[in-house]
Amino acid sequence: MERKKIEEKVKHFLIEDLEIDEDKIAPGAKLKDDLGIDSLDYVDIVVIVEKQFGFKIKPEEMAGVATLQQFCDYIESKVNHQ
Repeated sequence: MERKKIEEKVKHFLIEDLEIDEDKIAPGAKLKDDLGIDSLDYVDIVVIVEKQFGFKIKPEEMAGVATLQQFCDYIESKVNHQ
């Protein structure tokens, strides 16, 4: 899957499902601090990613993911290496 397609899907579910303001969505945005994603949102994200990208997020793999760009990098690495 192309990086642009991954970024579009992520942006879409952040806006539609988590109701994050589109203006806040940028590659360097911090998931917790800038986008306000909390532990309950992470549960939703796990379900959404599984449906849209076809893999399960492992919490230990997400430990170092702090920004939106890192999150997209993580998804890209999982999707393109299955």
